[in-house]
Amino acid sequence: MFTIPSVQKPAAQGLSQDGLSLLQPNELLATLSLSSGHWEQHWPTIADSWNRLPPDMHLRDGGHYRKRRHACFIQNLNDDTLLPVPHRAHWQPLDYNALHGGFERWFEPVEPSIASDPLWIDFLSAIGRLFGQVKPVDQWFIEAHQFRIDTAGGVGRPTPEGAHRDGVDFVVVMLVGRNGVKGGETRVFDAHGPHGLRFVMEQPLTTLLLDDERVIHETTPILPVDALNAGFRDTLVLTYRAGSFQSPA
Repeated sequence: MFTIPSVQKPAAQGLSQDGLSLLQPNELLATLSLSSGHWEQHWPTIADSWNRLPPDMHLRDGGHYRKRRHACFIQNLNDDTLLPVPHRAHWQPLDYNALHGGFERWFEPVEPSIASDPLWIDFLSAIGRLFGQVKPVDQWFIEAHQFRIDTAGGVGRPTPEGAHRDGVDFVVVMLVGRNGVKGGETRVFDAHGPHGLRFVMEQPLTTLLLDDERVIHETTPILPVDALNAGFRDTLVLTYRAGSFQSPA
C-alpha cells in the first residue's frame, strides 16, 4: 500500500516519487501560494454554484444520480496566462472509459461568472504551475468538471466506469462538500503494480493530485445516512494534458 506520511511530502515531490499527493485543507493554499483572505472572500460564491448544476444526460447505466458542468481552458506556462476556449464536447477513448468513452458528451458549461472569477483562474493556474514543476511543458489543455453525486435514487456512483485512468497527464480531485452521505471511499492504485491507497475525503478542500500515467483511481458508491433524506457529494475534477485536448480525431 502507498502510505500518507505523518509529515506530508511537498506536493511536487510526492507526484514525482509516488505519482500522487494528498493535500489536507490547511495545506492546499500554502502549497499553491494562494492568499487565504482572497480565498475566504471568493470561495463561498464559487462553492454555491454546485447548487445549480444540471443533470448529466449521458449516464449509460440508467442512473439519475449525477449533475455536472464542464469547461475548458488553455494555460500558457511561458507567460502564465489562462484562457477559456469555446465550449466543446468532453470526449474520452474507450481504452480509458469503457462505459462512457467513444462518443462526444456535451455538458452545460460552467457558469461564466464562475469561470471568470479571479479565484477560479488563480486556482487552476497555480495547479498548472505545480504540475509544470513535475513535467515541464509549454502549455496545459485543461478540462474542469463540476460534479454533484446524490442519493435521491438510493445509491450515487461517483465513478460508474470503475477504476480508471483519464488519458491525461495529471488529475485533480477536490472535495467541495458532502452532506448526509456515507461511503465514497477514494481508491488510488499503482497502474503497474499491487500497491494502493484507500481513504475517505471528509473535509471540504481536501485535494488529491494524481499522475494519470502512473496510477488508476476510483471512488466507491455513496449511500444516504438517513434513508428518508437524500444526500450529496460535490467535487471539482480537473485534468491537465499536454499537446491537445482529447478528441475523436
